[in-house]
Amino acid sequence: MTVEVLIIMGSKSDEPVGKKAVAVLKDLGISYKLTVASAHRTPKWVEHLVETSEAKVFITIAGLAAALPGAVAAHTIKPVIGVPVSGKVNLDSILAIVQMPPGIPVGGVGLDRGDNAALFAAEMLAISDTRIAQKLKDHRAEQERKVKADAEAYNEG
Repeated sequence: MTVEVLIIMGSKSDEPVGKKAVAVLKDLGISYKLTVASAHRTPKWVEHLVETSEAKVFITIAGLAAALPGAVAAHTIKPVIGVPVSGKVNLDSILAIVQMPPGIPVGGVGLDRGDNAALFAAEMLAISDTRIAQKLKDHRAEQERKVKADAEAYNEG
């Protein structure tokens, strides 16, 4: 089976954020692979993973200096989504992802939002996959149903 999304975490400590992405991709029936590679400690491994992957979209999860999204983007023309991981100084990882130099873009989501990264990846894939597009529509409808149920609970009193 071809992997549609490759999720690369900068370290094992990023696993809680990676699990958020995995849960959404599973729910939407999107194939994925989850792995660990460090832009600083294993740069050749990062390059190998990216250049040999058949994935259509990359999700990269990193904290601190958060160089991983940029390192992945440097080795592919496929979409790369960066997920900054919260820590003692949250601004570092956010800026590292959104302040990429011209010519090497990385899409960014909020701190620890592996779930939004997976949804963003799904939206990219849905451009050419009607099955995923329908799953996303169903997901949005379920979100709407939950919010309306919450509102009704407050209006009953």
